[in-house]
Amino acid sequence: MTEPHAGAAGASAPGALPPLFARLERWTREQPNETAVKAVDGNLTYAALTARTARYAAALARAGVGPETPVGLLLGRSRESVPALLAVWSLGGTAVPLDPGHPVERLGGVLRDAGAAVLVATGVPAGLETGGIGLLTPREVRRGAPGALAVSPPAPDGCAYLIYTSGTTGRPKGVEVTYRGLDTFVEALRGLGLPPGGLGLNAVSPAFDGWLWCTLLCLVHGQGVALTDLSLDGLRQAAAEGREPLPTGLRTVSLTPSLLAAHGAGLDTAEVVVVAGEACPAALAERFARGRRLLNVYGPTEVTIAATWADSRRGDDVTSIGRPLPGYRAYVLDEELRPVPTGTEGELYLGGPAVARGYRGRPGLTASRFLPDPFQGGGTRMYRTGDVVVRRNGGELEYRGRRDDQVKVRGHRIELGEVERIAAELPEVVAAACCPLAAGQALGLAVVAAPGVADPAGLAARVVERCRKQLPAAAVPGTVRVLDRIPTLTTGKADRAALARALAEPERGDGPGPAGGAVSASERTVMTVWAEVLATEVPGPESDFFDLGGHSLAAARAVSELRRTTGLRVGLGALLARPTVADVAAEIDRLAAEQGGPAGDAADAAEGA
Repeated sequence: MTEPHAGAAGASAPGALPPLFARLERWTREQPNETAVKAVDGNLTYAALTARTARYAAALARAGVGPETPVGLLLGRSRESVPALLAVWSLGGTAVPLDPGHPVERLGGVLRDAGAAVLVATGVPAGLETGGIGLLTPREVRRGAPGALAVSPPAPDGCAYLIYTSGTTGRPKGVEVTYRGLDTFVEALRGLGLPPGGLGLNAVSPAFDGWLWCTLLCLVHGQGVALTDLSLDGLRQAAAEGREPLPTGLRTVSLTPSLLAAHGAGLDTAEVVVVAGEACPAALAERFARGRRLLNVYGPTEVTIAATWADSRRGDDVTSIGRPLPGYRAYVLDEELRPVPTGTEGELYLGGPAVARGYRGRPGLTASRFLPDPFQGGGTRMYRTGDVVVRRNGGELEYRGRRDDQVKVRGHRIELGEVERIAAELPEVVAAACCPLAAGQALGLAVVAAPGVADPAGLAARVVERCRKQLPAAAVPGTVRVLDRIPTLTTGKADRAALARALAEPERGDGPGPAGGAVSASERTVMTVWAEVLATEVPGPESDFFDLGGHSLAAARAVSELRRTTGLRVGLGALLARPTVADVAAEIDRLAAEQGGPAGDAADAAEGA
């Protein structure tokens, strides 16, 4: 690994490699044959990762990529995704991570907004309009001549990557994170001191900066990053191939609390568990802190991936979000930007060199969220998170919720207004209101139809279809209902709590049970579990789990709960392949018969009959 230029970014010493590439160089030298990347399409050792990164860098340079050239990365969870990202950074370019699972309309909008010059992908998805963007495929890269990896230390204020988050205007907003911020974050990660070797899990969407957290955590510490797909498609593929969704032998695991609760049974070997992306329930933290190290990590995209963490190894209360990372600052302020007393609620502001440049092409929005830091001065800035916290006597921060209409669903930041605006763009919709459902893992949406609309069910289906075309899966409402009016507060704003209750009720006209006869004990068990997991009415045995708003996380939770209530090894593959109540109940009956007991007895016992 060579350095063609003097100077360095962020925390790097003059003439030194940037921190990430210094770590890559170390592990390539000390453990070249250890796994660096593990994926469905193959593995890369540390030596192979460095060599493959060099090939990508050479190909990107030939395509004209240099400092701050935006490069779209549409490689999903392929092993190619890691060297492609590193190659962009070795040239000082701007990575634009994308998720192949997102709708092509969203992908096209992100590429246009980013001004991407090159797209790295195996091919262009059907319907994706790329304009004049050049395409670079892994096949072309592998045909290139091998060579040493040369790293050009970038300008500290250059944009290292763009992450697009949900926006209140109805279109995603791109957060410009600098190389100074990236270096600050990498140096903070080093302080965790994980042992090298073994595998760390990365089951996050490639377009989400949690993917960067998982990847960098492994590469900084010389572990292998196991790229895993726990989405619905990924779970179906694993079931079709007869393998478990999670790889075996994981040493380090980073998941949202929701995913951890759903898949935790397969993580017995993990020495370190990281929860991030949403509030962690105390019971879950207690369960996974036993006999291992647990970190509860918090941080908005706008402050380079993470900003605070609680670490059980240093004695932190891991139900809190802990203290700022090295190099980061946290302020708890009132509406006049004055510090509030310890133990008093205030809004969390974050400062330090990891604060992003702002939102791409949104100077007004940037000015409203990135403010001058009055406690540091010198032109420094702080980011207004919108999160309400309390600083405890020991200095730990306790998360209390949001000030605005932003929510977290399965770890993804979602502006409820974005969902509402997309639904309201249909001419048949005169009003729309979105809310998180009671279970917290899906959204509900109510719309008011324009006069003359005679088919409410058809309108609800069109709203769902529009949302699927425009939004990431986590933001697509699991329940859509056409109402006469939206419940409101005295302020005139939508009463989201009342709306959630209304959406949980059966639709008018639903009968007390399904037509065609009695429901079996196994079917009653399945319906009860699904209703709890999906926070919605399950009309009868022919109900389809995914038509009711089910998703990959909900499927894992439903199977886990069915195993608990029946005592039978209900398989996730069975639910994915045949997702009706009747089919899953039939599988329960089959398993019970194999076990030697009547299925009805198992189901009735589970119900307390």
